[in-house]
Amino acid sequence: MGFEKAGAERKMQLQELENLRLEAYDNSRLYKEKMKVVHDKHIKRREFRPGESVLLYNSRLRLMPGKLRSRCEGPYKVEKAKPYGVFHLSHPSSSKFIRVNGHRLKLYHGEKMKKSKEPEIFLLEDPPTATD
Repeated sequence: MGFEKAGAERKMQLQELENLRLEAYDNSRLYKEKMKVVHDKHIKRREFRPGESVLLYNSRLRLMPGKLRSRCEGPYKVEKAKPYGVFHLSHPSSSKFIRVNGHRLKLYHGEKMKKSKEPEIFLLEDPPTATD
C-alpha cells in the first residue's frame, strides 16, 4: 500500500511540475511578444526612391586614422528598390550594382547644399535700452 500511495503522490508532483513549466513557457512567450512590439515601434522605415543620392555606412572600417572621420562612403545613387528594404546602388565611377540593406543607408544632402543659395546671415545687435 505504501508504494501505491507514494506512486500516486509522485504522479501528482510530476503533473504540478509540468503545469509550472507550461505556465513558464506561456509567460516567456508573452514577454517576448511585448518586447518585440516595443522594439519594432522604434525601428525607422528607410524609404529611398530611385535616383536619390545616399551614403553607405561601412561597419567594417575599424582602424581609422582619425576618430572624427566619417564611416560613410559615397555618394551612391539608388538604382532600384526591392521589397523588404533591399536597395541596388551604383557608384558614379563604376557600372556595377551593389545590393545593400536599407538600414545601412542615409540620405545624402550634399547636392542640395551645393544648389542652395548662400546661407543667411543674422547680425546680433544689442537690444534697445530704456534710455533710447
